[in-house]
Amino acid sequence: MTTPRLILSAALIASLGLVGCGRKSDLDTPYAAAVQARKDAQKAGEPLPPEPRKPVEDKPFILDRLIQ
Repeated sequence: MTTPRLILSAALIASLGLVGCGRKSDLDTPYAAAVQARKDAQKAGEPLPPEPRKPVEDKPFILDRLIQ
C-alpha cells in the first residue's frame, strides 16, 4: 500500500470512530436548557440567571401542511 493511500485509510478510520461520539438523547429546547442552567447554578451556589419565560403555544402556519 502506498503512503498516500495509507494516510487516507487511517484518516477514514479515525473519522468513522469520531462519528459515534456524542450524547444520545432528545434535543434540549431553549426553555429546558435555561431551566437546567438555573437549577445547576442554584445547586452550585452561583448567581442565578434570569427566570426563563415559558414558551408560547405554537400556532399553526398555513404552509405547515407542506412539510409534514
